[in-house]
Order: sequence, then structure tokens, then C-alpha cells
Amino acid sequence: MNRFVSMVEALSRLCGLTSMLLIAASTLVVSQMVFMRYFLGASTIWQTEFVVYAMIASTFIGAPYVLMLRGHVSVDLLPNMLGGNGKRILDVLAATLSLMFCGLLGWSGWHYFYEALSRGWTTDTVWALPLWIPLLPLPLGIIILCLQYVVEIHKNWTDAGETSA
Repeated sequence: MNRFVSMVEALSRLCGLTSMLLIAASTLVVSQMVFMRYFLGASTIWQTEFVVYAMIASTFIGAPYVLMLRGHVSVDLLPNMLGGNGKRILDVLAATLSLMFCGLLGWSGWHYFYEALSRGWTTDTVWALPLWIPLLPLPLGIIILCLQYVVEIHKNWTDAGETSA
């Protein structure tokens, strides 16, 4: 199980790096778009669409990394009142319910991605980007998020990880 934990956490770190690169690319593209539009008077075709899709992708792909760092927003009043085992049980319950929700989201996202890929859907813009490209980060990021939830449940259950704050 330790090898699985190490592999998933390495994958989550890669997701964090990918998310950071997508945000950096979005920043550069916005800067290029502003320069093209306001200084050169040229029209922009693909930039706005790219930035929207890249920011959404960074959200889904970055979610496993944020979970690994325990950076998601949580209300900790009840867990802190329970203390010890009660807190650990509540953490495992919350992670299990989140895993179930994310599993359903990943499954439906995968079907939507596959439908766009198999039917050749494109965006309704001049760029006509194949729609499977911006849809892929949803199932990909959520599936890795599910793996990270399994790791978090394992850490909480075996008390190998820190208790949540």
C-alpha cells in the first residue's frame, strides 16, 4: 500500500505542476491578447476560449494536489469538538462520501468526454476546437482526485497521516 500511496502522491504533485503551468500559460495568453488587440489593433480568435478552458482544466487537474495538501475548504468545528477517534472517523466518513461523489462525477465526465470524441464535436466558435480536448481534464482530474481520496482514507484509517486541521 505504501507504494500505491507514493505513486498517487507523485501523480498529485504532477497535477499541481500541470495546473500551475496552465495558469501561467493563461496569463501569457491574456497578455498576448491585450497586446494584439489594443496595441496592434488585431482581432483575437482563440485566446479567450483557450484561457477559459485552461483555467477550468487547472481547477480539475489541480484538485488532487490541493487535497493532498489538505487545502480544500472545510468546517472544522464539529471535528475539533469530537477530538481523537471521533475526528478521525468523521474525516474518513467525509472522505468516503466525497470519493463517492467524485466517482460519479468522474464517470459521467468520462461518458461526456467519450461522446464528444466519438462524435467529433467541436466548439461553436471560429477556432472550432475539438470539444474532447477541453472536456478531458474533468474525468482525468476527478479520477486522480478519487485516487487521492483513497490515499487520504488509508492515511486516516491507519493513522499514518496527520489528523486533519
